[in-house]
Amino acid sequence: MKLISGEERDGFFTTFKRAALHLEMRDVYAVKDEAERFARFLETGYRDHDAEAEERRPWMTMIQDATAAGKVFRRARIVSEPATGYIRYEWEGAGPNVGAGEEIKWLPRRLTSAIALPGNDFWLFDDSTVVFTVFTGEGEVFERQLTTDPTIVQLCNSAFEAIWSIAIPHGEYRPS
Repeated sequence: MKLISGEERDGFFTTFKRAALHLEMRDVYAVKDEAERFARFLETGYRDHDAEAEERRPWMTMIQDATAAGKVFRRARIVSEPATGYIRYEWEGAGPNVGAGEEIKWLPRRLTSAIALPGNDFWLFDDSTVVFTVFTGEGEVFERQLTTDPTIVQLCNSAFEAIWSIAIPHGEYRPS
């Protein structure tokens, strides 16, 4: 595996040709640029999408542009129930992503026991490149690992598709 930067990973979002698949398996992430939004959510129990729009605009525009060009963004989230505050925050923020064209599904962790999963969250680009995100116990990014190894790519593709096939679409799921 090759270690890469966040900027190098981000480059794949503009160069992939067909599909970008994301599997998230943690119940808490410590994303620095979300800290203020998350704190507001914990305080109010509400996400003000209008107030967040400017911060989130680059991601939403990228999704809109990619999906308008026929590319696919799919995100599957494995979540523990009852859900953590962070998962509720993610769920509350997913509507604009879906509106921009990203497909999002949720799968309660209790339904994943028979599925072989890689050890870390990942992005799979065009069935050929995997970027794993390795987190600390506190939920901060520790490193990103890039691989094109066909065996690992196949593991990630199989895991993602197994999750996707039984996961619940965003509009039908509500965290407990």
